[in-house]
Amino acid sequence: QVQLVESGGGLVHPGGSLRLSCVAAGPSFDYYSIGWFRQAPGKEREGVSCIGITRGSTYYTDSVTGRFTISRDDTKNTVDLQMSNLQPEDTAVYYCATVDYCNPEYGPGGTHTWGSGTQVTVSS
Repeated sequence: QVQLVESGGGLVHPGGSLRLSCVAAGPSFDYYSIGWFRQAPGKEREGVSCIGITRGSTYYTDSVTGRFTISRDDTKNTVDLQMSNLQPEDTAVYYCATVDYCNPEYGPGGTHTWGSGTQVTVSS
């Protein structure tokens, strides 16, 4: 079974950028759609972005559209989330997970394996 590890979080000023990476260990990574999720203190976990198996399907929640970009490199077993123009409301623990599907309109669904998360803090 695939295992996921996130990295790239940290403290950044408003307007700054971070690049999160989700690295997979295990077989057949290219068989999985991958989702990025986040959970802020006191809030429910939300789906931020996802990418399908063929890279043809991607999804972004409205609040990050135009600021975040998801990509995958199946030769390196990674899915990255490039985050730009970060705002304090982006502060959260970010997780990646394998998902059953990535719907371009509705987002990721059917989560399975989760990483342990990486903290992103946006503060002046």
